[in-house]
Amino acid sequence: MKKIVFLGGKAIGKKCLEELFKRQNELECEIIAVGVSSRGKEIRDFCKTKGLKILENLDELLDLDCDLLFSVQYHEILKPKHLACVKEMAFNLHLAPLPEYRGCNQFTFAILNDDKEFGVSIHRLEEGIDSGDMIFEKRFKIPPNCFVDELVSLANTYGVELFSQSLENLILGRFSLIPQSSIPAQKREFHLRKEIEKIKYINLAEICGGGEVLIEKIIRATAMPGFPSPYCFIGGRKFYFIQACDNEKSDS
Repeated sequence: MKKIVFLGGKAIGKKCLEELFKRQNELECEIIAVGVSSRGKEIRDFCKTKGLKILENLDELLDLDCDLLFSVQYHEILKPKHLACVKEMAFNLHLAPLPEYRGCNQFTFAILNDDKEFGVSIHRLEEGIDSGDMIFEKRFKIPPNCFVDELVSLANTYGVELFSQSLENLILGRFSLIPQSSIPAQKREFHLRKEIEKIKYINLAEICGGGEVLIEKIIRATAMPGFPSPYCFIGGRKFYFIQACDNEKSDS
């Protein structure tokens, strides 16, 4: 029986953990511990309900006998000593297509780049950020005039679907490892979380011809519910862009 450690955060992490938990007997595996992200209250509550061991820090991995590790929206980067504890392989569900988008803010840049297609990926978890060999992926069309929260929702839906469909093959080792360097791609971008604040600033003085289209695209790319809105400065004062309700749309 394969012994598994799961690391996760957010709602998608909980959904993937639930899928793994309910299929333990079917797939002849056992969840021996769960690492919970700082944004993982739902996961922590699920673990307490089901009696799953919670890792309070990654160094607790060093004392575990672990065959496989799954990471879904976990907030920490695993060090070589942590990865060395996994006997067979560690996997990461990345909510973006690879090798096109590594790191953070992938949804924002896909909209800013006018991408027509997006995707979710499962890759081998290594020391580098989202740099491990590709294993499985699922691609999908980006709707016209898509807002960032809509793209996040789509990626979450397809991400859970990919995780569920791939789970048996991942546990049984039925897959091939594809180096990202060997995958043809029109772009290869890597972004950090801190970049988003600069992108949210709309400098009205620098936007001339086609400004309305550019402003609208920046708003779609960065206006994420629950986070500060994109903004500009007028007369030295800061103003935020907030989308109106549907019944307040302009008739022009």
